[in-house]
Amino acid sequence: MAVSDAGSTAAPAESPTAGEPVQDAAARRHALRVLALSSLGAFVVFLDTTIVNVAFETISRSFHDTAGHLAWVLNAYSLVFAAVLIPAGRLADRYGRKRVFLTGITGFAVTSALCGLAPNAGTLIAGRALQAVFAALVTPTSLALILPEFPAARRAVAIGTWGSMGAAAAALGPTLGALLTQYASWRWIFLVNLPICALIAVFGLRLLREARDPHARGLPDPLGVLLVAAMPAALSLGIIEGPNWGWTDPRVIGAFVLAALLLPVFVLRNRSTAQPVMDFALFHVRQFRLVNAATLVFAAAFYGMLLSNIIFLQTVWHYSVLRAALATAPTPLVVTAIAGSASRLSHTYGARRVLTLGAVFWTAGLALDATAVGATPHWSTHWLPAALLTGLGIGLTLPVQSGAAVQTLPPGRFALGSAINASLRQLGAVLGISLFVAVLGTPTAATAVDSFHRVWWLFAALGLTAGAVLWTPSRRRDASDAGATGHEPAYGTRDGATNHQA
Repeated sequence: MAVSDAGSTAAPAESPTAGEPVQDAAARRHALRVLALSSLGAFVVFLDTTIVNVAFETISRSFHDTAGHLAWVLNAYSLVFAAVLIPAGRLADRYGRKRVFLTGITGFAVTSALCGLAPNAGTLIAGRALQAVFAALVTPTSLALILPEFPAARRAVAIGTWGSMGAAAAALGPTLGALLTQYASWRWIFLVNLPICALIAVFGLRLLREARDPHARGLPDPLGVLLVAAMPAALSLGIIEGPNWGWTDPRVIGAFVLAALLLPVFVLRNRSTAQPVMDFALFHVRQFRLVNAATLVFAAAFYGMLLSNIIFLQTVWHYSVLRAALATAPTPLVVTAIAGSASRLSHTYGARRVLTLGAVFWTAGLALDATAVGATPHWSTHWLPAALLTGLGIGLTLPVQSGAAVQTLPPGRFALGSAINASLRQLGAVLGISLFVAVLGTPTAATAVDSFHRVWWLFAALGLTAGAVLWTPSRRRDASDAGATGHEPAYGTRDGATNHQA
């Protein structure tokens, strides 16, 4: 089935095999330390996808710049992150996962310092793009370093823990960013990365083991990498600037046309080059395909919501940066509290059921925002219930998507599959932020609440769509159900398997 609905969600490779050695106590301790260190690396790079949100208004005032222009402070990071994630996995396979991971952490620290010291918006946007290059080196390698440390039977739990850290980082970003902005400066939302990265690098040199893929040859097609970034960049440009330039402006129409034309060019290039950026064979696995589609859609809603809520509290309710962060804190607290349990629920009841439940909670929370929250602040009676529902939706979705996306792939494809999933999540972030800027427009004090209501209804619909995608009917009628039989789809066959639904 598309996303397993019963019993275990682990792939066949996750089951113990006969004669598999049992880890001794020292090996287990080492594996847990590698898991903690690598997950911390994922945490710090995913933190920077959202930590800037709460400082958005402060940065705008600091540089006397427009929201449309400064949206690229967020989008530049997500676009480059998405484009480099997949080739980064290939680099790690060829040159060594430990080496690439530590290079990424070191470069991330240096470019974080560049962002923190940026004298103007242009330098900050460029610094964010460079920061994303090194962040992309960290993400797939952090997972690839974890997997060999765990026996097959425990690998799914390790993946879930790693995914939970990324989800918690994305949710906690605005709160941490607000504390730093309020009590120090918005520049510290970047400079705080330096001591964390230094800690990871010092312990990583001693703890991590080098590993390579002896069969890795060549580097990904550079033109393909550029196309991965260019397509969403053109789309984002059209969406962001449409309200300002006019939807019939030749520049806006040209951006949309360019995005549409680049998609088939990317597909043709990917199929013809010797070293394609994206392995389309992975999308023959039905669960991988559907979960990644849901990831793209939900990420648009999630990242757009994070930015919209912070800006609403600061501009409509006139909360300070710190008060806005504290007002949104219940959501990341719920996410952090249930992220681990969500992975276990997915393992027990099936990822599709858990993700659908997450979509329902998410939609209920955003719908409550859109119907109950108004111009007059009523935090405890109006905002808080919606925030708790939204937190449940996020906590049941983001960490489960990370694990479900790769669970039906063989272990050798986990890193690449994870990179594709993370890449689509970042592309969703670009889309969500762009939609927020476009739908909100430039409202007046009298129209601001209605504008935010439209934004929240849009993100509620996207979240519900992400859950519905997982129930897309199979293109093949299969004799048995993968989840019910306890078997998972075979990798590499179209739609997963021939004898049971993928």
